[in-house]
Amino acid sequence: MVQHVLVAPDKFKGSLTAAEVASRVSAGLGVPTVELPVADGGDGTVDAAVAGGFGRITIEVTGPTGERVPASYAWQPTGTAVIELAEASGLRRLPGGHEPLTATSYGTGELIADAVRRGAKRVVLGLGGSACTDGGAGMAQALGARLLDAEGRDLPRGGAALKDLARIDLSGFLDISGVEFVVASDVDNPLLGPHGAAAVYGPQKGATPEDVTTLEAALARLAAVATTTHGLMGAVEHDGVPRAMGVAGAPGAGAAGGVGFAALTFLHAEIRPGIEYLLDLLGFGEVVLGARLVVTGEGSLDAQSLRGKAPVGVAQAAARAGVSVVAVCGRRTLTDAELKAAGIEAAYALTDLEPDTERCMAEAGPLLERLAARLAADRRLAEGAA
Repeated sequence: MVQHVLVAPDKFKGSLTAAEVASRVSAGLGVPTVELPVADGGDGTVDAAVAGGFGRITIEVTGPTGERVPASYAWQPTGTAVIELAEASGLRRLPGGHEPLTATSYGTGELIADAVRRGAKRVVLGLGGSACTDGGAGMAQALGARLLDAEGRDLPRGGAALKDLARIDLSGFLDISGVEFVVASDVDNPLLGPHGAAAVYGPQKGATPEDVTTLEAALARLAAVATTTHGLMGAVEHDGVPRAMGVAGAPGAGAAGGVGFAALTFLHAEIRPGIEYLLDLLGFGEVVLGARLVVTGEGSLDAQSLRGKAPVGVAQAAARAGVSVVAVCGRRTLTDAELKAAGIEAAYALTDLEPDTERCMAEAGPLLERLAARLAADRRLAEGAA
């Protein structure tokens, strides 16, 4: 029986989707393959789930600056929804540049509400590529929470407005009883502090140092009010810390500008490593059985790849099945030793064929087929397929 090569890449950001990468690699290898595009919870998560057999549902939601945008989520009739924050509230949804103080996660809440009303029993929320630093307040508002100031007025959307938060009214919150929420994220930052959502990720979304100070104070206010309002997360932990404040310090609470905090607080979500959980969801453990090689990859194999990104997650999962892994990428900065330590035997970069990075981006598909053919020759894959 001919063994297959499992092709399980993430996207090449700005060039190819994960499914397109998998197709090009398969074409270049010229041997029997099984394609399983993957994602780690960020951009491309919905596409990967759809390529893995989920359906796609597209609705109109509120973008990060209030405009109406079409956004999709992946749907399985058994009741699992895969929602990607970047679809509704991502940086790519900003029409006119960054708006760090006012951008909202409201549209992500609208996607969640649609899935719950459709009958979802499990909602997987991929966090990555966020345009907002609002602590997930917008998401909570879309689900029916009222965030009120001292005069009882609803706060405007955006992170900066949270400085005036006095009370949270959950009387109209969507009924989520019986729904399991899982946050798929590779970010372990807390909500607050020097490693928190505002300090670390605010500048990436256009925040000035003054904006970061404003957002930090606003997020701290959200955490404090969530601790006391109507007993929300007001139960005391064994160490005496009110639970919402404990949640603010939880690994992953700072993901997506604090949407991780809101998911823990309002949705009682469990945070799981993004690639690990999504590989399980896509059935990686089944399709890797019998494979003689796994080819993974992403646009840039660099230091960030070692922090829970898709290729390393694929390598770890393949190692548990006793299957070797090689990677393809647009460019690489990792040494051979670093790759091997991560479980990747070798890496093939488009820049090995074409040093001009702009041409690599523009001609990624054909170059990737050539790269895969070189990989197949090096590994003598055709001999094994005979």
